Amino acid sequence: MKPSIVLLLLITTVPAMFLAAGTWPGTTIVTATMIGGILSAGGASSINMAIDSDIDGLMKRTRNRPLPRGTISQKSAVLFGLILGITSGIWMWITVNPLSAILSIAAYVFYAGIYSPILKRKTVHNTVLGGIAGAMPALIGWTAISNQITIEGIALFVIVFCWQPPHFWALALGLYDDYQTAEIPMAPNVVGNDYTKRQIVLWSLLTVASTIAFFFVASMGIIFIVVAITTGLRLIYVSIQVARGEHLEHTQTLWRYSTIYLSMLFGSMIIDEIYKF
Repeated sequence: MKPSIVLLLLITTVPAMFLAAGTWPGTTIVTATMIGGILSAGGASSINMAIDSDIDGLMKRTRNRPLPRGTISQKSAVLFGLILGITSGIWMWITVNPLSAILSIAAYVFYAGIYSPILKRKTVHNTVLGGIAGAMPALIGWTAISNQITIEGIALFVIVFCWQPPHFWALALGLYDDYQTAEIPMAPNVVGNDYTKRQIVLWSLLTVASTIAFFFVASMGIIFIVVAITTGLRLIYVSIQVARGEHLEHTQTLWRYSTIYLSMLFGSMIIDEIYKF
């Protein structure tokens, strides 16, 4: 189920719910949405693991996962993933609202049925396109409360969508040999390290720009904009360091910091809403 990735997705869901409600939206709806998100993301990840079992066995980073080790069969992983996905859709429809359920199902189908078997293996744009599924939890968090797709919800989606390329490319730069062995067309393997590094800077700039746009779109307060600018400048700075490095200098720093950055950014949304001035 890739729990670490599931947790990262939920980091963007709850603050979006808080913003949509203007206060703590209630433990019941938050719990229901989180359960639905865990089931959906976990189910999609399980099917992803089944689809990727052949290439996971070739890469050093993933060869110890359950399927390459043979501790879980491919059939069992697919069945488990389908059960989780179907349960998630039904659960979200009943306990949250139909719109959020539809968005959750769409993200599940896109990641498990389109990204994993096709986009990841066929196009260098896999990381960017895969970001559609990764950014969906923020929009789902918004619709769970508002029950409608608004510009604020779309702006939250855009922030996470822009954030994902620099985050994952920082990791991909250090996994060139793994992806080469598995014949996965990740950006460093197709367009080279230098071009990928420049793209990291570009998408980092887009990420920060999207947070500033969100400040105006959602009428956020000074706490959010201060955090967005200060942490954003740091994101850009580390990205530039990666771009200027001759080899893999600062890539791990960017990988780790980008996670902290996203957590601080979305956490500041809650604090800003509570103490807005």
